[in-house]
Amino acid sequence: MTNKLWFAAAFAGATLLLGSCQKVAGPTDVPAFAKINGDYLKTGGDGSNWAMTGFNYNEQRHSPLTQINDSNVQDLGIAWFADLPDARGQEATPVVVDGKMFVSTAWSKVFSYDAKTGKPLWSFDPEVDKSRGVKACCDVVNRGVAFWKGSVFVGTIDGRLISLDATTGKQLWSVQTLDLKSNGTITGVPRVVKDKVVIGFGGAEFGARGYVTAYDAATGKQAWRFYTTPNPKGEPDNAASDKILKTAATKTWSSKPKKGDWRESGGGGTVWDAIVYDAELDQLYLGVGNGNPWNHGIRSNGEGDNLFLSSIVALKPDTGEYVWHYQETPAESWDYTATQPIILATETRGGKERKVLYHAPKNGFFFTIDRLNGKLLSANPFIDGITWATGYDMKTGRPIENPAARYEKTGKLYLANPSALGAHNWHPMSFNPATGLVYIPAQYIGGAYMPPVAPNEQERKALGFNVGGAMATADLPDDINFVKAVKAATTGKLVAFDPKTGKAKWTVDHPASWNGGTMTTAGNLVFQGTAMGEFRAYAADSGKQLLNLNVQSGVLSGASTYMVDGEQYVAFLTSKGGAFPLVSGYAGSTSAAVPNIPRLIVLKLGGKTALPPVPKAPAHVWAPPAQFGTPADIAAGGSNFQRYCLVCHGPGAVGNGVLPDLRKSGVIADAATWKSVVIDGILKGNGMVSFSSVLTAKEAEQMRAYVVSRAHYAKANDAALSGGAKKAAK
Repeated sequence: MTNKLWFAAAFAGATLLLGSCQKVAGPTDVPAFAKINGDYLKTGGDGSNWAMTGFNYNEQRHSPLTQINDSNVQDLGIAWFADLPDARGQEATPVVVDGKMFVSTAWSKVFSYDAKTGKPLWSFDPEVDKSRGVKACCDVVNRGVAFWKGSVFVGTIDGRLISLDATTGKQLWSVQTLDLKSNGTITGVPRVVKDKVVIGFGGAEFGARGYVTAYDAATGKQAWRFYTTPNPKGEPDNAASDKILKTAATKTWSSKPKKGDWRESGGGGTVWDAIVYDAELDQLYLGVGNGNPWNHGIRSNGEGDNLFLSSIVALKPDTGEYVWHYQETPAESWDYTATQPIILATETRGGKERKVLYHAPKNGFFFTIDRLNGKLLSANPFIDGITWATGYDMKTGRPIENPAARYEKTGKLYLANPSALGAHNWHPMSFNPATGLVYIPAQYIGGAYMPPVAPNEQERKALGFNVGGAMATADLPDDINFVKAVKAATTGKLVAFDPKTGKAKWTVDHPASWNGGTMTTAGNLVFQGTAMGEFRAYAADSGKQLLNLNVQSGVLSGASTYMVDGEQYVAFLTSKGGAFPLVSGYAGSTSAAVPNIPRLIVLKLGGKTALPPVPKAPAHVWAPPAQFGTPADIAAGGSNFQRYCLVCHGPGAVGNGVLPDLRKSGVIADAATWKSVVIDGILKGNGMVSFSSVLTAKEAEQMRAYVVSRAHYAKANDAALSGGAKKAAK
C-alpha cells in the first residue's frame, strides 16, 4: 500500500496490519470529523456536508441546499477539477466533510482534496494485484467510501476492507473479507451502522456464494456474517444466517445434484451494491444479487424459488439476525439482481402513513415495500416493453411470467427486454420529498438468452463467465440493418417516477445507454450526467432542462453537493467504463467516440475554470492481417472468445473505448505474439493474465483467427456501423 500526504513531503505510508491481539491506532482527533456518527447520519445535517454516499441513512440523495436553484443553475461553471489516474470506470460519489473531500477511483484508490480549492491533501493506493481484474465482471470500479468518526473506509477489488485516517490517509487497519482463491471482488460502498462496517462483494457470474460481513469500525474484528444462499455441503456456517437458511431457504433449492449446479458454484446471491440502514426501525436492508449459474434449470434443476436470490432481506444490524425478506424475481434466470439502490421514505397510502422502501431493480418493475414486514404494496413497470412478465399478482406478490422467457424450459432462444444489464443498474437514483418523485436513470438494453449449445458452456471453468447459457448468442447477426436497428434501440431515459400512481410524471430521452446517476435538491433541481459527455440539470417538478454543460467525457457516477464558506458546490466524476461499454459491442457503440477522461469536476455559480482541450484522436484505418483458419476454426475461436474474453473485450471483439479493441491491435498479426499474451501471460501486470489453464495453444490460435475475421468484417462495414456513433457534447 502507498499513501501520500500532499501537504508535506511525499512519503510511503506506514502500514498497520491487523493481528488477532494487536492494538489498532485510532484516527486523528478532529472534532468536526468525530461528529459524523449515527445520530448525524440519520439526517445528514444542514447540507454543508455530504457525509455518506446517499447523503444520509435514507439514501434519498436529496440535499436541503437551495443556493443553487431552478432560477440560477444555468450560471454553474467549473470551480476546479482534478485529473485522476486509470482510464477505467469511475463510479464513486464524492463524500465531503468539513470542507474536505474523499473520493475513491478505479483500482480502489482513495484521494482527498480541499473541497473549496481542489488542493490535493493525500492519496492512498492499496496496490491491488492487477491480475485480480480478471475476476471483475464489470470493470475494476469502486463506488465510493464511507466516513465515520474520522475514519474513511474503502473496499478493494481483491477483497480487503481498509480503514484510513481521514486527516492523513494513513492505514489504520485492513482485513481480508474474501478467500483469495474465490471469484469475489469488492466494488461497492461500505456502510457504517452502530460502530460496525458492513460490506458485501460481487462475482456471481464466475461462481460465488454470497454473504455480507460486519466488522468493528475501530478494530476490524468481525462481528457477524450472513450468507444469502444455503451451504452447498448442507452444513451450518456458524453464522447469523444459519437458522433462516435451515428453516426457510434450503428447501427452495433442488436437492438433486446436477453437473454445474449450485453445489459447485455456491449459488450466487452476492450483495455487491445496496446495503441500507433504517434508523427508524433499526433494520439493515440487503439487495441480493443473481443466481449462479444464471440458468435456473442447471442451477437448481428447474426447481424452487432459490432464496435469497434477487431479494430484499432485512436484518438486525447488531447481530445479523434475519427479520424478513421479499423476493422480487423468484427462480431468477436472467441476472435480474436486486442489488440496485434502495431508498427509504414515508408515504401516505390508503389513508395510512407507511414507512416504505423504494426499489427499481434490473427486472424493470418499481417496487414499493412496507419496511415493517416486507409486504409488497405495489409493483409497476418503469420502462416500456418488458418481455419477461406482464405484471405482479398482488395477492401472492409473485410476477406473472411470460412462459417464453423460461429459455431453460423451452430450449429456445429468448429475446429479452430488459437484458442482464437491466432496466436500471447500479447508477444512483434519487427521491425529492417536495415533488414525491423518484428520479431513475433507466435504460433500454435488449439481450438474448439460450441454454448451452456447446459442452464448454455448461462446464465450470476457473476463468471466464460461468452462467450456464450460450454465450455465443452475444454475437449479433452480421446483417447490417439488424445491427443498426439494435444499436438504435439501445438508449437511455431519465424517468421521474411517481410511486403513488405507479407511473412516470415526466421523462427525458437519451441517445445512449449507461448514463449517470441522479441527485436532487430542495432548489427544485435534478442533476444527471450522460454517456455523451454532458452534465445536466432539470427542474425537479417539470423536467425542464435548465443546464447542459460539456464535460468532455462520459458521466457514470452520481453527484454530490455541499457548502463551504457560504458557497454551494456540485461534484462528480467523469470517465467511461463499467460493464456496459465492455460487454455491449456494437449495441453500445453510440457513445464510443466520446473520450475516456478520468476526472473529478466541481461546479459552483460563476465558476470560470476551463477544461484543457481534448486532443483529437487519429482516425483508425482498418488494415487487418490476412485471414487464416478454416470456418470451423473461426467458429470454435468465437465460442471460446465469448466464454473467456467477452467480459473485457466485448462480444464480437468490439471495443468501446475503455480496454483495447483487439480488432485494431497489432498483436493479432503474429501468432507468437498472440500466444505470448494469451497463453504465456506476459501482460499479467496490466491485468491480462494467462489463459493457459482453460485454453490450449491451438484454441488460442483459433481465437486469433476469429478476431481477425471480426476485423475484416469491421473493415468491410465500417462506414455503416460507425454512422450512428456520436461524439461528446459541444
